[in-house]
Amino acid sequence: MKLIMAVIQDKDSTRLSDALVKADYRATRLSSTGGFLKAGNTTFLIGVEDDAVEEVMGIIQKNCRSREQVVAPISPMGGNADSYVPYPVEVQVGGATVFVLPVDHFEQF
Repeated sequence: MKLIMAVIQDKDSTRLSDALVKADYRATRLSSTGGFLKAGNTTFLIGVEDDAVEEVMGIIQKNCRSREQVVAPISPMGGNADSYVPYPVEVQVGGATVFVLPVDHFEQF
């Protein structure tokens, strides 16, 4: 058995949740926050048998898209201003960061 942990952008969470339900996979959704942009994320915890990992990974890949976003930089507060960029920059956000972990024991009550 495996535990799939997928950290995705909030914009993709409803689409992924619907796709997992449609494919008959259970998932636990946790609200989380990204460190770089301090933007909202959703972390999905999905327990599956070993032979279902590839199917779930395909569902995640199909429903979580990366996109370009323009962000305004945060000015440094008392820090080094040498690397500060004073104008908005375009960054890639979204997609999914996925961890697949082995599970030794699982019980549901």
